[in-house]
Order: sequence, then C-alpha cells, then structure tokens
Amino acid sequence: MGELKRWERAIEQFEQSLIAKVFGREPVEVLDALRRECDDHAVVCSHSRVVVPNVYVVELADDVHAEVDRSGESVGQELTDSLARHGEQKGYEWAGPLTVHITGSAHVPNGRYRVTCAPMPRIRADLLPDDGT
Repeated sequence: MGELKRWERAIEQFEQSLIAKVFGREPVEVLDALRRECDDHAVVCSHSRVVVPNVYVVELADDVHAEVDRSGESVGQELTDSLARHGEQKGYEWAGPLTVHITGSAHVPNGRYRVTCAPMPRIRADLLPDDGT
C-alpha cells in the first residue's frame, strides 16, 4: 500500500511540474478551481451515488493560452487526469466521459482564468469552442 501511495505522489508531482511550466505560478489555483467546480456541482442521488458534471472548460487569458499552444504540452489531458483522481477519491460518478477543454478568452476575471462545467452525457466536439486545444 505504501508503494502505491509513493507512485501516486510521484505522478501528481510530475503533473504539477508540467502544469507549472505552462501556467507559471497559477497551476495550483487552476487545479483547485477545477476541483472546487466539481465539488460545488455534485448532485447527491443516494447515500452511495454522487453525480458530478463531466465537461470542464478552463478559459485562460489570451496570452497564457497562446503560451499553452506554443508549448505543445498536453495540459488538458493532465488536468483531466488530475480531476479524475479527485473524483475517484471522493467516490463521484461522472455524468459522461470526463474532459477538460482549454480555451483562450479576453474576458476572464482579472486577466487570469475562469473554470466552468456542465453535465454532457454525450460529448460532441462541435459543442466545445473550436480553438485547436
């Protein structure tokens, strides 16, 4: 059991360092915002079933989003993996396939980021903003 915990911590540290390279000083804030959005929209269906939205959109300031595009890193997948582990730890059931989509926007609070979510049992690419990430 101890070995498994060490591996989980190592993977989380790798993800956080990757995200830190892309987002600079705000990766923990973005991850916390994703987790908070998930927790805030949890619907308790029974004592053993809690359903949460499965589609999350992280809107980044345009300059940060451009840097993410230039880096070529799979930040969206890393954020998805981190959120999936959070949901697993909490015992959540996703409303459909889990995805985190990263997009740019000139209208984010304080020029930083905004996180939103929605339950979408069937994810369609044409329903998400088309910006290549």
